[in-house]
Amino acid sequence: MHDYAPPSSKTTFHSIPGDPIAVQMHTLSNGLRLFLTVNKDEPRIYTEIPVRAGSKHDPADTTGLAHYFEHMMFKGTDRLGSLDWPKEKALLDRIEQKFEEHRREQDPLKKKDLYAEIDQLSFEAAQYAAANEYDKLVSAIGAKGTNAYTWVEQTVYVNDIPSNELERWFALESERFRRPILRLFHTELETVFEEYNISQDKDFRKTMKAMQETLTPSHPYGTQTTLGRGEDLKNPSQTNIYRFFDRYYVPNNMAIVLSGDFDPDQAVALAERYFGQYKAQALPPFHFEPQPELSTRVRRDVHGNEATWLEMAGDSPAPTPGKPHYCP
Repeated sequence: MHDYAPPSSKTTFHSIPGDPIAVQMHTLSNGLRLFLTVNKDEPRIYTEIPVRAGSKHDPADTTGLAHYFEHMMFKGTDRLGSLDWPKEKALLDRIEQKFEEHRREQDPLKKKDLYAEIDQLSFEAAQYAAANEYDKLVSAIGAKGTNAYTWVEQTVYVNDIPSNELERWFALESERFRRPILRLFHTELETVFEEYNISQDKDFRKTMKAMQETLTPSHPYGTQTTLGRGEDLKNPSQTNIYRFFDRYYVPNNMAIVLSGDFDPDQAVALAERYFGQYKAQALPPFHFEPQPELSTRVRRDVHGNEATWLEMAGDSPAPTPGKPHYCP
């Protein structure tokens, strides 16, 4: 950790006139955006690190990837969470290779044998993993509410920290986002798959899926869900996950949001110190086919065990620039 030195001059911030919470916005040279709002009611800071990468960015053959990767972001890096990185890395590299073989294999018996190999290698690799080290370190600085969530457009990482631990939070998050390691992978997959199984009984998820299929039948909103397809979760690709991280977890596709008791100038200086070395890169273009317009009312019925649930939605043309747009 470094001693904080105040910046030599005031930071240039942008704001929106009339904003009731007076958000101050600043962008680092690498494109990382900061959204800062000061609230002195108590000596704590609510933090979010959003990434503009959600389930609509999942590869079509590995749906659920963004959400699964969110879980893996708590597993550490080569410097955080390993008891012997060279030995662990050798095993993790073999596990990644075996998962790719498992994905390609069509014979159920051979797939079963490959998964048994993955189990054995994972058991060996687990001997070199310092489980839950990120959680222990973030708890040690007094964080609470540590969590994350994934949706169609974004993945967001959340903490609530004491005001006097802002620099240690920056240092820890900078390391966490540097290069995550997919350790303890298939045990976490079981957790994600159980979440998927539970979701199958949630009526709001059923109605959301039916609505999105109707409104956006050839867009990822309608063709895949955030939790993914069961068959894709059974055939994960670590290689695709690392590729996903390299494409989307870049500073010009991320932000840092702070709300609480802190000095915005100091926050910018710390962001520059701990995230300023990250390199911006071009983002892959997102392509989709134009969606068909709804010309008549469409009704979709789904059945479940919960109380009656109704969702209504409709499409509307994009607003004309410079003109107000109202939804009836």
